[in-house]
This record gives sequence, C-alpha cells and structure tokens, in this order.
Amino acid sequence: MGYSPGASLILGGARSGKSRFAEGLAAESGLTKIYLATGQPGDGEMKDRIKQHQSRRGPDWQLIEEPTAVADAISRLADSSTCILVDCLTLWLTNLMLADGDIDQEISRLASAMGDLPAECSVLLVSNEVGQGIVPVHKMGRDFRDHAGRLHQEVAAVVPHVWFVTAGLPQKLK
Repeated sequence: MGYSPGASLILGGARSGKSRFAEGLAAESGLTKIYLATGQPGDGEMKDRIKQHQSRRGPDWQLIEEPTAVADAISRLADSSTCILVDCLTLWLTNLMLADGDIDQEISRLASAMGDLPAECSVLLVSNEVGQGIVPVHKMGRDFRDHAGRLHQEVAAVVPHVWFVTAGLPQKLK
C-alpha cells in the first residue's frame, strides 16, 4: 500500500475507503497498533458504524476513546514501537464545536504536536475532506467546513505524508 514511517494525513470523502486504507498502512507498519477513536456512540446509527469498524479491525488493536484531547493523547502515546491511527479528525472538530472549544487553539495544538513528533513515530490521521461540495446553508455547517479546511492545511504543512482516497484508491499527495 505504501507505509512509510512518520506521520500521515489521510483525507477523503465519506465512505471513500480512507479508514480501511489507514488500517492497511498500520498493519504494514508491523508496530503495535493503537486506534484513537474520536467518535461517540450518540445514536443507533453511530453505534453500528463503530461496531463495523471494530469488527473489521479485529482484536489486535488497542482502543483508546478520546473525543476532544487528541493532541494530548498523541503526545502521550506516540513512540517508535506504536502506530497510532486517529479516526477521525472531522468528528473531533464536531466534538470541539459542540463543547464550545477554542477551535483555532486546538488546531494549532494538534499541528504543533504533529510537527514535534520524532521522525520514527507513526501517527495516521484520518479526516473527511468537506471543502469540495456545496456551500452549507447554515452557519454552523459553514463554520465546520472552514475549520476543517484550516485544520487540513495546518496538519498537511507539518506531516511528511499526505494521502487522498477516492473510491478506495489512494493517491499520495505529499
């Protein structure tokens, strides 16, 4: 697939195959796999999605649920023996927005944490690319799209690898 040590941002649309691609990269790494989940089982549909992801990954993943303190968790967990898969940054943004968090500060904290990682640390950040669609009708939707765009630009600037996945096909951008 294309695993390389270091941090990666993996972008794609909903159901594009980005999580499956990231899981494949983690498996290729040969490292201890940590799944840092930002999603919360707020309704039945989300509970089903979480179950699907868990069954696809299998039992050889350590699961850590962290809806908001992603930068802290990465800084605490990242080392040369682990591959951390964060799924996903857009759910993390949603959690921060609903908690009235300081979005710009949290984006900066995450970008700093990623930029400060030693080169031998493997962190895979999965996120939905939402800027290629229509302009949302509601302010919260527009704010979300704008935050996601800034997030992706800041993280892409500091990580060595950026991928875009469409229809299950990964394309390396950086």
